Amino acid sequence: MATVEVTFTPLPAHVRTARLVATAVARRSGVDEALLDEVRLAVGEACSRAVEAHRRHCPAEPVRIEMTDADERFVVTVSDHAPTPPASPLAPARDQEGGAAIPAGFGLAVISGLADDVRVSSTSSGVSVRMSWPSAAAPA
Repeated sequence: MATVEVTFTPLPAHVRTARLVATAVARRSGVDEALLDEVRLAVGEACSRAVEAHRRHCPAEPVRIEMTDADERFVVTVSDHAPTPPASPLAPARDQEGGAAIPAGFGLAVISGLADDVRVSSTSSGVSVRMSWPSAAAPA
């Protein structure tokens, strides 16, 4: 399968579309039907994290998703262009009223429970979350 790339404006409403596209591409790539909910949820979580980062730091920049088959694996990478915060990933995030909210990194923990393999790359230019699941796609 060729690589499918999607970029979208960092709005929460677009996360649903990203989940639907990822699920359709996963199905076409041969991901088992039993795993499609995990794909949908993990991609939604990664996209929600990226949208929130973009809305705070770079609302004009699009969120990027790349989906492909690699070595009989369906691979999804969600990338943002928001600067990496200097705070500890274990420090609690703050809600808009300044109270404690969901701990930073909570979304990544959820993703780790849904995908077989998760790799997070963080640089000064943004964060990429790479997730993969087994696929039945025949090698090209």
